[in-house]
Amino acid sequence: MKRFLCGVLAVLLPAALCACGKQETATVRLSEVTHSVFYAPQYVALEQGFFADEGLKIELSNGGGADKVMTAVLTGQADIGLAGPEACIYVYNQGKDDHPVVFGQLTKRDGSFLVGREDVPFSWELLRGRTVIGGRAGGVPEMTLEYVMRQNGIVPGTDAAVDTTVQFNMMAGAFTGGNGDFVTLFEPTATEVAQAGKGYILASVGQESGEIPYTAYFASQVYINDHADIVQRFTNAIARAQKWIAGARRGRDRRHHRPAVSGHGRVRAHAGRAALQGHRRVERDAGHGAVVP
Repeated sequence: MKRFLCGVLAVLLPAALCACGKQETATVRLSEVTHSVFYAPQYVALEQGFFADEGLKIELSNGGGADKVMTAVLTGQADIGLAGPEACIYVYNQGKDDHPVVFGQLTKRDGSFLVGREDVPFSWELLRGRTVIGGRAGGVPEMTLEYVMRQNGIVPGTDAAVDTTVQFNMMAGAFTGGNGDFVTLFEPTATEVAQAGKGYILASVGQESGEIPYTAYFASQVYINDHADIVQRFTNAIARAQKWIAGARRGRDRRHHRPAVSGHGRVRAHAGRAALQGHRRVERDAGHGAVVP
């Protein structure tokens, strides 16, 4: 009997010790502002199992706009939001006690492209006297567009109209439906519009704007305080994915040297490959290295 009990203990004890040392899996409800290749590190962390390695199960949803992402965080429908940091500023200015705060930055340039109806040599002067569908008023995409326009001598509201009445996730549909002369779109939507023969990718807004805190992760202060370990593990996974992409890019660039996109960062029509090359340059400039574990 003694020998039997010793044998049972020899089997069960290592298993019990492993179970004690194993990190419990936590579910994180993540709401993203849109689904775009611009947020590649996040998808790499999902597909490569970096979140899983941190003991996290991600439930990802597409909010379809920074305002909707913030609403999801404020109402408890999402634990973490990914959107422009301006959403946190607006809630803070309202005097809310548990206003969400940013804990990590994913991108540091505008990831959108200016899409027009004509395949012509691009100059920002083309916007003069025209209408641009720019997104929600006060959103980072719309504010960045207006900044770039002013930097190029086009005063919004005076020299060109910026339509801010169209919801973020409806902008492509409004443009292809005949509204506006230009629209700013993220990938892959910009390429999809071009491939459908509904427009031409003309310029990268991000190359014109320079570096800005464009897209960030945020959560309520209560969530961050109560789940500090989860927030850290989440950040670790994103940082690891950023490094993974940087390493993959360096290897690719060594194998296939490509010339840089010239001029205003104009990416010509035929869309797919050219648009992606232009976007990769924006991402390379962005670095995707703002989140540090």
